[in-house]
Amino acid sequence: MHVSEDNVIPCRNVDVVPQQQGRMLWLERFFFKYRSYIGLVHFAVFWVFLALLFVPLFLDEVSETDTVFTHFTLLANYTMWGLWFPLVFLSVIFTGRSWCGLLCPMGAASEYINKFGLHLKIPAFIRWEGMPIISFLIITTLGQTVGVRDHPEAIAYVFGSVMLAAIIIGYLYGRNNRVWCRHMCPIGLMLGLFSRLGVVQFFPKRPSHGADQYHESSLCPTMIDLRHKKESRHCIECFKCVHPEAKSSLIVRARAPGEEVENIHSHNPNWAEVWFFFLGTGSALGGFLWLVLPLYQDLRQALGEWFIEHDQFWIGESGPWWLMSVHPERREVYNWLDFMTIVGFMTAVMLVFATAMFLLNLLSSSIAHAGTGKDRRQFWGSYVELAYQYMPVAMVSLLIGLGGKIFELLGLVGLGSNGILTIKLVLFGISLLWSLWLGWRIQTVQEVPLGRKVPGQIVGTLTSLFIAACWWPAIFGI
Repeated sequence: MHVSEDNVIPCRNVDVVPQQQGRMLWLERFFFKYRSYIGLVHFAVFWVFLALLFVPLFLDEVSETDTVFTHFTLLANYTMWGLWFPLVFLSVIFTGRSWCGLLCPMGAASEYINKFGLHLKIPAFIRWEGMPIISFLIITTLGQTVGVRDHPEAIAYVFGSVMLAAIIIGYLYGRNNRVWCRHMCPIGLMLGLFSRLGVVQFFPKRPSHGADQYHESSLCPTMIDLRHKKESRHCIECFKCVHPEAKSSLIVRARAPGEEVENIHSHNPNWAEVWFFFLGTGSALGGFLWLVLPLYQDLRQALGEWFIEHDQFWIGESGPWWLMSVHPERREVYNWLDFMTIVGFMTAVMLVFATAMFLLNLLSSSIAHAGTGKDRRQFWGSYVELAYQYMPVAMVSLLIGLGGKIFELLGLVGLGSNGILTIKLVLFGISLLWSLWLGWRIQTVQEVPLGRKVPGQIVGTLTSLFIAACWWPAIFGI
């Protein structure tokens, strides 16, 4: 559907923005010209996605001699975890949330079903900023207990359930928008958070004064009031708001990596993102560490012995397939002990990590801003801004820890273990230096005196090293 100038939301009482620098007019014209074909792309990706999810359910079991080149089940698994997850994760640096707007079959299906839906008012609990955090934690934990990385049934169940939920939410609520993508997608907030580091920005030609605002009747599918758009996290880059010639449309511009985070004060820093950053990273860390640390096995053994000593033999019984992995044909059957220890271990790691991050950032903020005369509200505002400095090292940690299959693929194409280790170390090094730079720049914008900036930055450096140390087993496989 083409968007005429009359359909673009008008702006008032503003001047034309001076941010034409870096404008990618060729990209605007390309997507404006071919926007009608995006629906066909959605349709094609939808069926490819369904094939990856469900075709393996009807195939023979994978044998020890099968490879990704001889068995579709392995190919589908590597496509999901060795290509899709890490590449979508990395893409936010180069193209923002373009996956969400141009390719994602779940968001597209949720928006399409609006045409036949009930168009109910979006409830307050769905609009709550903490809802994506809850969604992410549930899916992350469930994925671990059902073995979503290893079993085609689990992949179909988890991703199929998410798609079904997206379609149901789209049917119930909204009008030509993506309630699911804005409020409930378990991966959307993560991609949105890291898209702040990206080099692509959609910006109004004639912005209104004031912070970002929410508008359910907006042209934007994720309900951004386009006149006030200043942040990247909710923008799915669907290009519906882009008209190269309209004076009141948005432009697409290239910017320096991390520019938005360096100036996060002007781009709506908020507690919801910080808590997602602390809790979500901690939960993902727990989902990785229980697989590799002997500590988990020791805790499982001790807990099992305690239950047996107290005649609680039900702990050794397997539970329902929709809660835990039950695959006797592959010699993997979880029982209630496994379920409880996995969930408990992930929760404990999440809480310890989030508490440590909260306190370390509190120390850094206190050093930087103590004695500056800021009231409590101003101090906590500065605290939230400083928390964004750790995004690069956390992003690379998540990539290496949860996207490990991409490194397995590098091994399959001939790259040795030393080469893979070198790549991981280089990625960690770049992310660490980037986090240090962001911390320095954020404090500069906050006008922190040099005498406080340096010790505050030292604590920030230690915090980034703490994140890297938590994921260190992902590098060396220990």
